[in-house]
Amino acid sequence: MSKQMTFTLACAVVLSALVPGLAGFFSARLEAIESAERNLRALETRLHVRQARDARPVSFPAPCLRTPTTPRFQQVPATALGEQEEDKVWVRDVPAWLSGLLAEVADVGGSGPLDVR
Repeated sequence: MSKQMTFTLACAVVLSALVPGLAGFFSARLEAIESAERNLRALETRLHVRQARDARPVSFPAPCLRTPTTPRFQQVPATALGEQEEDKVWVRDVPAWLSGLLAEVADVGGSGPLDVR
């Protein structure tokens, strides 16, 4: 056999093993890509279904009304509450720094049950 014939046969043997191997590799890669694409589409569909099920209307069918104003705090005189001497006992036990703060609050808000002067 000549060198050229030996080379040709060697190339034919290598190519006969290489071509089917590459074809199998690329077809497997293509199948993996298609499978991933199918899984992605299925997940997107499940997500869209879940979002559609949980969706709530953004606005209500009735028009918005103004909220009524909240009633203001009304100060009731301490005598109307039936203030007695034993109710004032806790004021004597207040530390000095807190009694000063209570006095400032009473000055700002008017005299009331917290007047410690």
